[in-house]
Amino acid sequence: MSRFWTDKIASLDPYVPGEQPQDKQYIKLNTNESPYSPSPKALQAMAAEVSESLRLYPDPNAMTLKTALASQYQLNTNQVFVGNGSDEVLALAFMGYFSNGKPLAFADITYSFYKVYAALYGITPELIPLTEEFDIAAEDYQNLDVSGVVVTNPNAPTGKALPLADIEVILQSNPEVVVLVDEAYVDFGAQSAVTLVNQYPNLLVVQTLSKSRALAGIRVGYAFGHPDLIEGLERLKNSFNSYPIDRIALVGATVAVEDAAYLKNICDKTIKTREATVKALTNLGYELLPSATNFVFVTHPEKSAEEVYIRLKEQGILVRYFGNKPRIANYLRITIGTDEEMQALVAVLTAL
Repeated sequence: MSRFWTDKIASLDPYVPGEQPQDKQYIKLNTNESPYSPSPKALQAMAAEVSESLRLYPDPNAMTLKTALASQYQLNTNQVFVGNGSDEVLALAFMGYFSNGKPLAFADITYSFYKVYAALYGITPELIPLTEEFDIAAEDYQNLDVSGVVVTNPNAPTGKALPLADIEVILQSNPEVVVLVDEAYVDFGAQSAVTLVNQYPNLLVVQTLSKSRALAGIRVGYAFGHPDLIEGLERLKNSFNSYPIDRIALVGATVAVEDAAYLKNICDKTIKTREATVKALTNLGYELLPSATNFVFVTHPEKSAEEVYIRLKEQGILVRYFGNKPRIANYLRITIGTDEEMQALVAVLTAL
C-alpha cells in the first residue's frame, strides 16, 4: 500500500476480469467474447478511418452512432447515450442516479462490477437473493426504500432471462427511482425493455457492442431512456471526458449497428451451438440453467467445479470458475464458442 494512496483507494476491492493468460494459446470460453469476426462492413469502415483524419478529435456527441441506434429502436437521438463500453455507461449511471444516501437494490448473484461501483461511490447495496432456482423474482423488488434498482436481463452469470412483464412490475413498483436494465446479452434470446422506454420515464436500458456484435475490442456501450435521464448522463460525461469514443470506434460501431443482417447471422449461429452444447453436456450428466445468453451455467452432481476447471485449463480450455462465491461455488460459466471449440470442450469433459 502506497503512502500516497487516499483512504478511498485503499478501501477499494476492484473488479477482477476473466483470465487473459499469456503462457500459451487457449480456447477462451471464460469472458463471453464472440468467437466470430465483427461485421466485415464495420471492419472495412474502421480500416478506412485509419488515415490523416486521426489528427482530429472525434465527434463528442457521437451523432452518427446515436442516429443509427435511434433508428433501430424507433427512438429520438435525445433518448440515446453513448459511452466507452457499457461499463462506463453503468459507472456514470451509478454516480448520477444512485448516490443519494439510500441503498441500491440488485440481485445477490449478478454482474459483480455493481458492488465495485457501489463501493466507489459510497452506495450501500441492498442485495435481493435470487430464488432457489436462480430466478429474479419481480415481487421481491416491490415496496423498497432505495435509491434505485438494477436488473441484469438476461442475468449473468446464470444466463436466465426475465419476461418483459416482470420488468414492468419492477418499474411500476418503483416509479420514483431509476430502474436500470442491463441488457448485455439480450440479443441471444431475451426480450429487450427498450420497447418500454416511452412508457416509463424512470427506465434506463444499457446495452453493449461487446457480445452479440463481436466488438469487445473497441469498447462501445450505450443507454436508452427518457430525454431527462439521457441529459443527466451527458452532463456527467462532459464533466469527466467529452470524447469517450474515438474516431475508429465511432465509424465501426455505427456500421455494425446498421448491419442488422450480420447481427442476426452470428446470433443464430451462437444460439444453435448453445443448444447443441446443452444437449451434449446434459448427456454427460451436467445440470444446466436455461440460458438466453452466449454462455451456459453448469454444475455436476458428482464432480467438483474447481477440479473440472483445473483439468480443462490443463487441456488448454479456459472457463469461468466462481470459487469465492458460496451459492455458485460449484458452478462453471462456459462461453459458447464455435462448433469446433465446443466439440473440443465436450471431448475433454467426456474424457474426465
